[in-house]
Amino acid sequence: MAGSADRRLGVAVDFSPCSIKALKWTVDNVVREGDHLILVIIRPQEYYERGEMQLWETTGSPLIPLSDFSDTAVLKRYGLKPEPEVIDIATTASKEKNIEVLLKIYWGDAREKLLEAIEHIPLDSIIMGNRGLGTLRRAIMGSVSNHVVNNASCPVTVVKSSEQRH
Repeated sequence: MAGSADRRLGVAVDFSPCSIKALKWTVDNVVREGDHLILVIIRPQEYYERGEMQLWETTGSPLIPLSDFSDTAVLKRYGLKPEPEVIDIATTASKEKNIEVLLKIYWGDAREKLLEAIEHIPLDSIIMGNRGLGTLRRAIMGSVSNHVVNNASCPVTVVKSSEQRH
């Protein structure tokens, strides 16, 4: 990883309980003063709008500062309705740990877009939740976390969901 003052730590956030758990775990166990914590959001292709977002189809959105998370105009532009808990965790971490929190949005397949985020931001490490899909559902749908773990060019941490389905 890069020096302690300029690490870029990504957390895959889709506002599900498992991604919120991964964000909390990252803040509690990994983040240090001076880090950049980047919340990486992957939106399904159908949320992709015409107009200015087409500029970001391949590169994702610009990095959005934490101060814009509560700006309804900014959130509406990207079609986001973040969980208040995510904003609370990010705001508290920013103040208490003296870190910069940013948001980056991609549109498309989560497996591929998370790998793009690692390369293009670039990230020193990525942390993600695991939904705990059962063996059959994982075989049919594919596991985003398995794909990222097997193909990422940086360390990947998967925070297990407390609920495991069979």
